[in-house]
Amino acid sequence: MKILLIICIPIFLGSCSLFSPVPDDPVRHLLEAAVSPRTANSSSPAVAIARPSIPPYLERSELVTRSGAGTLEIHEKDLWSEPLDSGISRVLADNLRRLTRSTNIQPSGNFITQDYSVLVEVRIERFDPLPDGSLVLECTWKAQPVRGGVAAPRSFRTTVPVVAISGEGINTGKRGRIVAMNEALARLSRAISKAL
Repeated sequence: MKILLIICIPIFLGSCSLFSPVPDDPVRHLLEAAVSPRTANSSSPAVAIARPSIPPYLERSELVTRSGAGTLEIHEKDLWSEPLDSGISRVLADNLRRLTRSTNIQPSGNFITQDYSVLVEVRIERFDPLPDGSLVLECTWKAQPVRGGVAAPRSFRTTVPVVAISGEGINTGKRGRIVAMNEALARLSRAISKAL
């Protein structure tokens, strides 16, 4: 019996350290403006950015990748810090402020009254990686005047290469994807700014 205890105790103690849980905390991601900062010095144009319409499969806290075979991969350890649609409207507003130098461009929810002359509406059909390693943003958008006729929607599509960022750990492998998403939104912002 003593021999059995002498053999079992070291095995038990060793297994406790070998099988102890390893911290695997999630990584929280945030979209950011990719247009170079510029000092805003004008109150016009006054533009509100509506929360975009996004596909239902993107309306979740985890990053999602759609494969070429029609399946979805949900990245449970890579989470958004805010709802994706509100992050997109915030970044579009930041980019457009920098491009137009207007202090009066913000998400529509930030306006207390209807103090804007144009409402930018975006309907996103796709905003995720392609099997070839690039990221696609495919959408329609319009700059709807508050007073006046109905603006016609415009199509927009861009692909941005997803570049691996050096020093990425096991939980931060999506950083290149976030950078590509930021660039795609900057390209959309440049197209919208030409219509304002």
